[in-house]
Amino acid sequence: MYKSLVLIGLFLFVGFSACKPKKEEKKEMGKLPVTTAILMDTSLTKEYIAEIQSIQNIEVRAKVKGYLETIKIDEGQLVNEGQLLFTIRSRDYDADLAKAQARVRTAELEMQNVKILADKKIVSQTELGLAMAKLNEAKADVGVSEANLSFTKITAPFGGTVDRLRSKVGSLIDEGTMLTSLSNNKEVYAYFNVSEIEYLDYKNRLKNDKSNIVTLLLANNQPHKYKGVIQTIEGDFDKNTGSIAFRAKFPNPDLLLKHGETGKVQLTVDVKNAIIIPQKATFDLQDKTYVFVVDQNNVLKARNVVIKQRLSNLYVIESGLSINDKILLEGLQSVKEDEKIDPTFIPAKEVIGQLQLIKQ
Repeated sequence: MYKSLVLIGLFLFVGFSACKPKKEEKKEMGKLPVTTAILMDTSLTKEYIAEIQSIQNIEVRAKVKGYLETIKIDEGQLVNEGQLLFTIRSRDYDADLAKAQARVRTAELEMQNVKILADKKIVSQTELGLAMAKLNEAKADVGVSEANLSFTKITAPFGGTVDRLRSKVGSLIDEGTMLTSLSNNKEVYAYFNVSEIEYLDYKNRLKNDKSNIVTLLLANNQPHKYKGVIQTIEGDFDKNTGSIAFRAKFPNPDLLLKHGETGKVQLTVDVKNAIIIPQKATFDLQDKTYVFVVDQNNVLKARNVVIKQRLSNLYVIESGLSINDKILLEGLQSVKEDEKIDPTFIPAKEVIGQLQLIKQ
């Protein structure tokens, strides 16, 4: 009796197990939507790492040696053109100027005496020439002393923002010592590198639509609120990278952008006949993007595709797919490669139209 019950139980279990795959097979064989890629004219946004530089940025250095007497500004301060920044103790240069002026007076008296003698032909004209040369040399020394004295007052050559102060009051400053730097950030330059192919494409587009307007994406992924203009392109390609540098100019009236900052320049490019598919028709595996292509026997084949640009709900395909390929649109997580499906074809235009309605 006990053996009979065991045999009956095993029979029921085997029968139940045999029925289960059939249900799963029926589920796998259900109708699944497929579509194709579509050719569309669209706009792509390309991003380039950019280095931001002030339209004017200089190092403020001392032109004469001496003790730093006063500092008239502070770090980060906005100064005007001609505003006094630093003073170097001037007493030594005052003395040098006084001595030089005294030598001029002496040389003038000597020259006058020699001229009287030369007019009377007591001394030669050569002596008169030497006296005049001595006077001119003394006057030149006065000019140098006056210049050195003026260099003890260091003023801003243009309006801008003061950087870090490198010395303290009382420091002994040598000629050429850097005191700070000054940046005019009311406008900034963004330098970025593009490949040779992108450079040629840009030049061709420029002939037709003059599309040199660009956007600057800041480090926090927020766009700078002022658009920029590509102004210049360097003369030579970098032999090591095969790229060439572009320079775009951006308004910066709020002084948000600083010299040395980084960002990304976004350049919008119009593309004709781009191959476009829905994002939901793709899946990622090991940092690569795939689609399930449906062959002529309705069997699924996983194929790697290269994404050129991500749009809202859509991908622009660079390689790996043609517009004649049928791809699985939904149910990607419930199927496997080499599995046969029962496809329901949906035209690409209809799929794209539905996605655009969702976007709105």
